Amino acid sequence: MNYKIIIFFLFFLISCTTNHIKNSQESLNINAKFINSGFTLIYSENLFLKKIVDRRMNDRDLIIYQKNLSKGVSVKILNPENNKSLIAQIGKKASYPKFNNSVISKRIASELELRLDEPFIIIEEIVHNNAFIAKKTKTYEEEKKVANKAPVEKITVKNLNETNKNKVKVKKSNFNYSIKIADFYFIESAKTMKNRIIDESNIKNIDILKLSKNKFRVILGPYLDLKSLQKEYNKLDKFNFENIEIIKNV
Repeated sequence: MNYKIIIFFLFFLISCTTNHIKNSQESLNINAKFINSGFTLIYSENLFLKKIVDRRMNDRDLIIYQKNLSKGVSVKILNPENNKSLIAQIGKKASYPKFNNSVISKRIASELELRLDEPFIIIEEIVHNNAFIAKKTKTYEEEKKVANKAPVEKITVKNLNETNKNKVKVKKSNFNYSIKIADFYFIESAKTMKNRIIDESNIKNIDILKLSKNKFRVILGPYLDLKSLQKEYNKLDKFNFENIEIIKNV
């Protein structure tokens, strides 16, 4: 009799532990947030005609194409140069150059006052409760109706390198970026990743940064011009990394 009670008690404990682990994993998945920094592609009809982007985009829309996120997801897009940001929605799946972390509309580029020669942005997924999502979607749809009434010619991308006596001149930034591969909890894991990249490619400019006691970042660079940055970034394609980031060095 006692033997049966012990077995039942052990089974109960295992069941509770399994459910706890499952619930914890589900909680982590729900709260997971996607963040990526890099160079966006500002949509134009010419990009579609040249098959650089395989899906059209309305210049007026607050829409962004991003490969890692699903259609309808809300994201915050930040221009770190001037700290301007806005909320947009992920559009349908689209193909575009792997170097770029997204494709954005001309309206988004204009409102963020992005540089044409250096359109660097930070994309952050917004995780809401269902009620907030519904409210935000309604706001987005209403805003889209208003935007669709606006003349197309009024939505233009500002070239911040041009001077205008009625505007404050924006100082041109120094091009200085690095490629973030990943952050690791153990230094040994970071070293393994570093050695793999060196062994399987001809990339040499790679380092490990200690950010804290248990945070080690594998990073490439720095790169002082766009051409060299793109060249090294494209070499990483063979590794099939999911979320490589380009980081602006300050």
